[in-house]
Amino acid sequence: MIKKLFIIICSLMFFIISCSGGNDSDKILVGVAMPTQSSERWINDAANMKANLEKLGYAVDIQFAEDDVQTQVSQIENFIAKGVKCLVVASVDSQALVNVLDQAKNNGIPVIAYDRLLMDTDSVSYYATFDNKGVGTKIAEYIVKAKNLETAKQENRSYTVEFFMGSPDDNNALFLYNGIMEVLQPYLDNGVLVCKTGRTSFQDTCILRWSQETAQQWAENYLSGYYNNQKLDIACSAFDGFAYGIRSALEASGYKVGEDWPLISGQDAELMAIKNIISGHQTMTIFKDTRILAEKCAAMVDAVLKGGEPEINDTTQYNNNVKVVPTYLCEPIAIDKNNYQSIIVDSGYYTEEQLQVN
Repeated sequence: MIKKLFIIICSLMFFIISCSGGNDSDKILVGVAMPTQSSERWINDAANMKANLEKLGYAVDIQFAEDDVQTQVSQIENFIAKGVKCLVVASVDSQALVNVLDQAKNNGIPVIAYDRLLMDTDSVSYYATFDNKGVGTKIAEYIVKAKNLETAKQENRSYTVEFFMGSPDDNNALFLYNGIMEVLQPYLDNGVLVCKTGRTSFQDTCILRWSQETAQQWAENYLSGYYNNQKLDIACSAFDGFAYGIRSALEASGYKVGEDWPLISGQDAELMAIKNIISGHQTMTIFKDTRILAEKCAAMVDAVLKGGEPEINDTTQYNNNVKVVPTYLCEPIAIDKNNYQSIIVDSGYYTEEQLQVN
């Protein structure tokens, strides 16, 4: 309920900001397609993109698709009809956008993928994102260190673990999963990590549209079906929203913080996630400073529209099945109760007042 209220307030603030400002009729128009306002993260991304592009002198039209593929297709078609000069797209399902992105290319409109790679098209020019495999690597490395997995075998220790991975239509989710498994698979192989459901493949652990409700349902089913006589030690979650659902399932099953609460990971450093870390209901999250991502993406737009070359630091990883998309990767950071103050608060991402735990 608190999360939903926060999102509603953010959405209203974003609407007010969007409606303010002077006459943009003489400015170059940039269209920004975002997936949803149901996640705090995308609201912040939109606000940051708008601020950065307007600072560079552009008019900005931002649309949210609310995770509906056809809505996003229609929004991009409307952008093209309006005559936008550049498109920034954080896709709902990129494979469904191939035709409309071809329309953009045929109209001479460059397309920049924002934090979700646009697959199966040559109509995307550049990609701005975080090191998605690195996100998975950092989650897994945190688990290894927190549970001292390197010495667990010789000390005859083992831990139960279940996996909650991202949406199968989001290419980032597979990168993240691969980063996790590259680190944790050896511990699954030698029995230090035990997945009682046996669900460890990406196909078995991916959650469509990053649904918190699905993650909660899975956790409830796992706890009732496999963990009646043994506790769950680690919930390897790829998203803060999953962690909220897992928390609800654990509380309903009688788990208590400070007694038998498992290690729960996450991603995005949402406000609620940091509060949960402070209270002990979530162990860690991955901080992806969307202020930096938006700044880098806006600079890409500016360079493209001025006929220049944007800053790129990866030209090998992101093959969308048609081309390797030139990419700028921002660095993710693992956050827990020991460093949230110095990284989250001291940088101004959240204030102490925002992080007060009720």
